[in-house]
Amino acid sequence: MPTGPQIILALKVLVSAVTILLLASIVALLLKRPRLHGRINTVFFVLTMLTVVAFETLLRLGAQVKQSLPDDASRALDVHVLYFAGPSALVLPVMFISGKMRWKRLHLVLAALFGVLWTGTLITGLSIPN
Repeated sequence: MPTGPQIILALKVLVSAVTILLLASIVALLLKRPRLHGRINTVFFVLTMLTVVAFETLLRLGAQVKQSLPDDASRALDVHVLYFAGPSALVLPVMFISGKMRWKRLHLVLAALFGVLWTGTLITGLSIPN
């Protein structure tokens, strides 16, 4: 079973990696390549949801993992999950579906909301002490 600091390090690596995909998706839009944007977003969606499921499973199955974290790391992890990563994970499937269905107005509103939530996810995820 991985330790708390190992899980936090993995979280930081994964959040950074999928953020690069998200930025590549935005660049594809700026280059007027909507099909590439959709393909990158599909990969982003799958990897992000797999990360959320794996991370939550590790934390739930290894309850002692979270308890092994220092108090400041545990609090920072709570802020990350409750205020940013959790809400992002709820918005992401609806945004993904709205993009696939080409519901542009809804997709853009959700994209703006997701952008704010993901910025918080990135900042809080990277700032969790190991």
